[in-house]
Amino acid sequence: MTALLRARRGAVVFFGLAALTPIVVRDAYFLDSLVLILLWGALSAAWNVAGGYAGQVSIGHASFFGIGAYSAALMVTRFGRGPWLGMLVGVVLSIGAGFIIGFLSNRLKGPYFALSTIAFSQVLLIGVSRWRGFTSGGEGIPVPFRPGFATLGLGHVGWVYMALAVALLCYAVEVYLERSRVGYQLAGVREDEDAAEALGIPTRRLKVGAVTLSAALTSVCGSLWAQYVGFVDPTYVFSVDLSVRFALNTIIGGMGTALGPFLGSLLITSLETYLRATFSGVKTGFAGIYLIIYGTALILVVRFVPEGLAGIAARLRLRRAHA
Repeated sequence: MTALLRARRGAVVFFGLAALTPIVVRDAYFLDSLVLILLWGALSAAWNVAGGYAGQVSIGHASFFGIGAYSAALMVTRFGRGPWLGMLVGVVLSIGAGFIIGFLSNRLKGPYFALSTIAFSQVLLIGVSRWRGFTSGGEGIPVPFRPGFATLGLGHVGWVYMALAVALLCYAVEVYLERSRVGYQLAGVREDEDAAEALGIPTRRLKVGAVTLSAALTSVCGSLWAQYVGFVDPTYVFSVDLSVRFALNTIIGGMGTALGPFLGSLLITSLETYLRATFSGVKTGFAGIYLIIYGTALILVVRFVPEGLAGIAARLRLRRAHA
C-alpha cells in the first residue's frame, strides 16, 4: 500500500489539495476555476481512455459530451424529470454512439478515423440545430436552477466535490488500464495492431470497448457541465474546438498517463482564465492578445516537452533516484 501511494504521490497531492481547498477558500471565482479544472481534467481523462491508451484519436469527442448535456437538459425542461435520469439516458445513448464509432475504428485508421468522428459530431450539431420543436434549435436550452442534490442545484463547494468525484472516477479507470491485463493489451494494439492480432489479442473488441467506455465517461461529464453552467448551446457542446481541447489537455499533460490529463487541464485552464481576465478588457487592437499568448504557450510546451508534464515529473523522479 505504501509503495502504491508513493507511486501515485502526484495524484494524492493533486486530489488532496482539491478536496481541502473548499474548506479554507470561500472565494466564488477561485472555486469556479477549481470546478472547471476538475471537469475539464475528467473530460480529458475520458478522452485519454480511447486516444491515449487505445490509440483511437478522436477529434469529434464532443459528440458524447453534447449527448450527455442535452439528455440532462431535456429531461429537466421537457419531461420535468431529474438530471440524474437524464445522465443515465445520456450514458445509454453515448454507449450506442460509441459502439458505432468504435466499430468504424475497425474499418478506418489514422486520420480517416479522426475525420469520421468530426463528421459524426457535425451531423449531431445539424440535427439538434434543426429540431427546433424539441431542442429549441440554435437558441439553446436554459437549465433552471433548483436547489438540492437530486436536482444538482449545488453551491460552489458542492460542485467542487461533485467534480472531484467524477474526476476520481475517470482517474481510477485510467489507473486500472495502466495496471491490468486489458491495459497491456490495449497498449499492444496502440503500438502495433497487426502484431497484437497475430499474438491472439482481440483487437476489434478492445478498440470498441475503449471507445465505448470513453464515450460513457464523457457523457457523464457533459451532463454535469450542463447543470453547472445552466445553459446548453449546440454550437458549443458539439464543436470541434471542444474536442480539440480534450486532446490538447491530454497531449500537454501526457498521453497514456493517468495524471497527465489533469495536469494539462490545470495548466491550460489556469492560463486561459488568467489571460482572459488580464487582457479581455484591453481596447481594440489588443482585444485578442490573450489568445495569441495562450496559443504561443501551447506551442512551446508541445515543442519542447513532447512527453507532456507527466513525462517531466517521471524524468525528475528517475534523476532523483539515480542521484
